[in-house]
Amino acid sequence: MIIDDIFDLVNYKFDSASHILLNSELCKDCLHKACTFVCPARCYQWNSEKERMDFAYEACLECGTCLIICDKKALEWN
Repeated sequence: MIIDDIFDLVNYKFDSASHILLNSELCKDCLHKACTFVCPARCYQWNSEKERMDFAYEACLECGTCLIICDKKALEWN
Protein backbone atom coordinates (compact mmCIF):
# COMPACT_ATOMS: atom_id res chain seq x y z
CA MET A 1 0.00 0.00 0.00
CA ILE A 2 1.23 3.48 -0.83
CA ILE A 3 1.50 5.89 2.11
CA ASP A 4 -0.73 8.49 0.44
CA ASP A 5 -3.47 5.86 0.13
CA ILE A 6 -3.50 5.37 3.90
CA PHE A 7 -4.75 8.93 4.43
CA ASP A 8 -7.80 8.13 2.31
CA LEU A 9 -8.78 5.55 4.93
CA VAL A 10 -8.87 8.05 7.82
CA ASN A 11 -12.25 9.37 8.96
CA TYR A 12 -12.77 12.49 11.03
CA LYS A 13 -15.69 13.69 13.09
CA PHE A 14 -15.53 17.44 13.57
CA ASP A 15 -16.98 19.19 16.60
CA SER A 16 -19.35 22.01 15.82
CA ALA A 17 -17.15 24.43 17.80
CA SER A 18 -13.41 24.81 18.10
CA HIS A 19 -11.62 23.60 21.24
CA ILE A 20 -9.20 26.52 20.83
CA LEU A 21 -10.35 30.12 21.05
CA LEU A 22 -8.05 32.51 19.22
CA ASN A 23 -7.86 36.21 20.02
CA SER A 24 -6.72 37.40 16.60
CA GLU A 25 -6.43 41.00 17.84
CA LEU A 26 -3.41 39.92 19.91
CA CYS A 27 -1.91 38.28 16.82
CA LYS A 28 -1.69 41.63 15.05
CA ASP A 29 1.09 42.74 17.43
CA CYS A 30 3.05 39.50 17.07
CA LEU A 31 6.23 40.06 15.11
CA HIS A 32 7.26 36.45 14.46
CA LYS A 33 3.91 34.65 13.87
CA ALA A 34 5.63 31.49 15.15
CA CYS A 35 2.43 29.44 15.25
CA THR A 36 2.36 29.54 11.44
CA PHE A 37 5.73 27.75 11.41
CA VAL A 38 5.57 25.32 14.34
CA CYS A 39 2.09 23.83 14.03
CA PRO A 40 2.60 20.32 12.60
CA ALA A 41 -0.91 20.37 11.10
CA ARG A 42 -0.49 23.88 9.65
CA CYS A 43 -3.68 25.08 11.33
CA TYR A 44 -2.54 28.71 11.56
CA GLN A 45 -2.16 31.03 8.59
CA TRP A 46 -1.59 34.77 8.65
CA ASN A 47 -4.00 36.60 6.31
CA SER A 48 -2.08 39.75 5.36
CA GLU A 49 -5.01 41.22 3.40
CA LYS A 50 -7.32 41.15 6.41
CA GLU A 51 -4.48 41.47 8.96
CA ARG A 52 -5.68 38.54 11.02
CA MET A 53 -4.70 35.02 11.94
CA ASP A 54 -6.88 32.31 10.41
CA PHE A 55 -7.21 29.08 12.36
CA ALA A 56 -8.52 25.77 11.00
CA TYR A 57 -9.38 23.77 14.12
CA GLU A 58 -10.62 20.82 12.06
CA ALA A 59 -7.05 19.76 11.27
CA CYS A 60 -5.70 20.25 14.81
CA LEU A 61 -3.74 17.34 16.29
CA GLU A 62 -4.14 18.77 19.84
CA CYS A 63 -0.39 18.57 20.44
CA GLY A 64 -0.22 21.87 22.38
CA THR A 65 2.68 23.32 20.41
CA CYS A 66 0.76 26.54 19.75
CA LEU A 67 0.16 27.06 23.48
CA ILE A 68 3.86 26.75 24.19
CA ILE A 69 5.03 29.01 21.36
CA CYS A 70 2.44 31.81 21.70
CA ASP A 71 4.07 34.51 23.83
CA LYS A 72 1.09 36.87 23.32
CA LYS A 73 -1.28 34.52 25.21
CA ALA A 74 -3.70 34.73 22.28
CA LEU A 75 -4.96 31.15 22.71
CA GLU A 76 -7.40 29.62 25.15
CA TRP A 77 -8.07 25.87 25.19
CA ASN A 78 -11.43 24.43 26.20
